[in-house]
Amino acid sequence: MKHIGNISATEHDREKMKGPYTFALHQVLNDHSEFVCGGGAAIVNITTTFPINKVMFRQQLYGVRTWKALGQLKKEGLRNLYRGFLPPLLQKTTSMSLMFGSYYQIQRTLKQEFPNLWTPVNRTTAAIMAGVFESVLTPFERVQVLMQDRKYYSKFNNTIHAFKEVRTLGLKEFYRGQSAILYRNCSSNIAFFLVRDYIMDLHSKPRSEYEQFAVNFLSGAFLGAAISTACYPINVVKVRVQSKLGGRFCGFWEMFFVVLKERDYSLRKMFRGVHVNYTRSFLTWGINNAVYELLLKHLFNKTVDRGDS
Repeated sequence: MKHIGNISATEHDREKMKGPYTFALHQVLNDHSEFVCGGGAAIVNITTTFPINKVMFRQQLYGVRTWKALGQLKKEGLRNLYRGFLPPLLQKTTSMSLMFGSYYQIQRTLKQEFPNLWTPVNRTTAAIMAGVFESVLTPFERVQVLMQDRKYYSKFNNTIHAFKEVRTLGLKEFYRGQSAILYRNCSSNIAFFLVRDYIMDLHSKPRSEYEQFAVNFLSGAFLGAAISTACYPINVVKVRVQSKLGGRFCGFWEMFFVVLKERDYSLRKMFRGVHVNYTRSFLTWGINNAVYELLLKHLFNKTVDRGDS
């Protein structure tokens, strides 16, 4: 049977019979399926793991232990548990859409333009560029930090109000901490995509869809948790930089040594809260990877094109 892209000729004709607008929409979504599935995976993920992320955030910002962070959230009540939920929902949905979508789009473009390019170089370049594109969303992470920090509870009524208040300090204020985000995004993307694709290339085809889901979940979970743990100090510094509103901008390395000094030059204290981070990342990346592949298969009848040379 003749195939058009990833759609068989019969399916193609069936979609066309539904009307030109429906057919055009289907074609646009099909052409950008990685973006759509990345965003869909993020929605499931952020809704599930936001409370865990909030506990970890308190530990990063104040250096407190898990039970104390949980006690703070319990005291503040259920009403404030999902306070600051909108920025990460918007940021993560767009970020995961850009991460998966731009990575595979750039990878295919590089393969077309430079067919003899070594596959690891292709993948590394695509991962770095995807990380740079994601950093455009820094304002969402910036406002999320302010909304979750309890010292700003009385200053901001809601997310929209926070955006307006930050805007009065200038557009540059939205991008406080962007260097830390670039370090984190580019390094983690390289590790995630190169190792993930290598694992999936080696793995034999699962016998059932349940086995495939388990493989996707576990490979994404262990890989994401390990990478997130390695990048944990970067996020600690990022949170501290972005928790400041107005005033002099503090560079990444300057703040790194400030935090290190505050924690008695102990790398162990720089990793305080890392076990919560590991648990959250295990769930987050397991969900992201498994749901992404599931949506790609069931919504678009596709499998991941890993761009092998």
